[in-house]
Amino acid sequence: MHKRLENSLIFIWTVSLVATLGSLYFSEVRGYEPCTLCWYQRILMYPIVLISGVALFQKNARIALTTAVFAVIGGSISLYHYGIQKLSFLSDSAPSCGNVSCTGQYINYLGFITIPFLALVAFVLIFITSILILKWQKESK
Repeated sequence: MHKRLENSLIFIWTVSLVATLGSLYFSEVRGYEPCTLCWYQRILMYPIVLISGVALFQKNARIALTTAVFAVIGGSISLYHYGIQKLSFLSDSAPSCGNVSCTGQYINYLGFITIPFLALVAFVLIFITSILILKWQKESK
């Protein structure tokens, strides 16, 4: 396996691990109860840690399509979630979201960094890296 493929797998694993640990920190340490959309994002992020970890151990970059799909779906949910937090025309029509409002913002660093924003950044980084892996694999054939 080329070094850039291995480094890319390490990057995907690291980003997904940091995102997973961050979400657990917010809920288990800070006591922020996740809303329904946060749970959907977790459902799509947590497996990436396992998938990319096993792929790294096996030196198998063929998982890039799988991580890309998880990242696109998770990123779409994150983008929508961020939108209903920050855009009034979306938040006014946002559906109710369980016990915790999906429009609530536990954190709002610098006026724009919320938990869904952090998840979106992680999903985008994973998606871009996955696409690069797919491109490099195609070029090497």
